[in-house]
Amino acid sequence: MGRLLVLVGVVIAAAGLLMMSGVPLGRLPGDFVFRKGNATFYFPLTTSILVSIILTLLFAVLRR
Repeated sequence: MGRLLVLVGVVIAAAGLLMMSGVPLGRLPGDFVFRKGNATFYFPLTTSILVSIILTLLFAVLRR
């Protein structure tokens, strides 16, 4: 449980550092925003894929 909490903390800190450094998470090419009238639909496809790859690599490293 302790390792999991440390991992979650590191991931949150890394995301914060990326956002502070100017990486536009959530506004990458491939993130879809549809606006029609009063409704907005947002689907962060590219951001989801990027976060998935980073977490997969991080878990693979920590598993060893």
